Amino acid sequence: MKYLFIVQGEGRGHLTQALATRELLAREGHEVTGMLVGKARAAVLPAFFVERAGCPVETFDSVYFLFSRAGRRALFFKTILHHACRAFRYIKSVSFIRHRVAASGADAVINFYEVIAGVTFALSRPRLPVYCVAHQYLFLHPGFVFPAGCRWLELRSLLFFTRLTGARATRLLALSFREMPAAGRLRVIPPRLRREVTRMETGDDGFILGYLLDAGFAGQVIDWHRRHPGVPLHFFWNKPGAPRETTVDDTLTFHQLDGVTFLRRMARCRGYASTGGFESVCEAMYARKPVMMVPAHVEQECNAFDAARAGAGIVSRDFNLSALLDYIPRHAGNEAFIAWADRADELLLEGLTR
Repeated sequence: MKYLFIVQGEGRGHLTQALATRELLAREGHEVTGMLVGKARAAVLPAFFVERAGCPVETFDSVYFLFSRAGRRALFFKTILHHACRAFRYIKSVSFIRHRVAASGADAVINFYEVIAGVTFALSRPRLPVYCVAHQYLFLHPGFVFPAGCRWLELRSLLFFTRLTGARATRLLALSFREMPAAGRLRVIPPRLRREVTRMETGDDGFILGYLLDAGFAGQVIDWHRRHPGVPLHFFWNKPGAPRETTVDDTLTFHQLDGVTFLRRMARCRGYASTGGFESVCEAMYARKPVMMVPAHVEQECNAFDAARAGAGIVSRDFNLSALLDYIPRHAGNEAFIAWADRADELLLEGLTR
């Protein structure tokens, strides 16, 4: 079969999931004819994604979160207003997707949580089957447990957004830390990790690894580092215009996002700190690394709560890495997750081809 991918380009989770899925489909004799990636107008796709896509990659304007200047929290309602005032841009994106789908020659579309694709299919019923793959679809499962204290309106908006990305989809494939029963057109499957993750040799070289969804969080990391200069830190970001490496001093370096370098650091780190994204937390769990999650918005609050319940690590309000260092000796890991993740190929193929 021939597939066309449509991918949300914010962060790295959906991008890496798309790469892993393309790798699997190619190994089974299927073809990915192209990838359409939604991103902020000024954003640049990570080099690791473009280099490894294995097919033509095109981009279009899509929605994204706005963050406070201090990088401590996503500005939820400001984000909604910002994009509502720029709706004309997204009308062009809807037209772009419609024409690319028609011209792709694909037998099916796989949407990795891109909302403009959902709007496109809501407005015009797709002639091809559409499969939606993302961990966020787990929020629609009747058995999912939400954290206490979520802002009601933000949570309702998240669920509406998630349903919109899956508008008129043939099947929703929800990536999960654990096995759960099917619910209607929703199937629960493991995350499909890249082969490099499942084969990497791990160790402890004493440094803390981190990933920042927004470069604004760097101020928190630098503040902590000034109080604890003896702890080696390697943090990845996707900061426009920044060099490949930004060396603050001998024990703190910020790296531009690079998939290969990130996984090498993951294999050798002592612990991992991030803003609560699903994909990198799964990679850390598979590598048996303790995790500290600092959620920046309601979606990441749900991710972090679910990951902590699955034994990934702890949740924090900020990048106080002392909490992670205190937790590391107590980390027990989750062997059940590793066994579950090892079934990803089988269950993903079943969800996409049967």
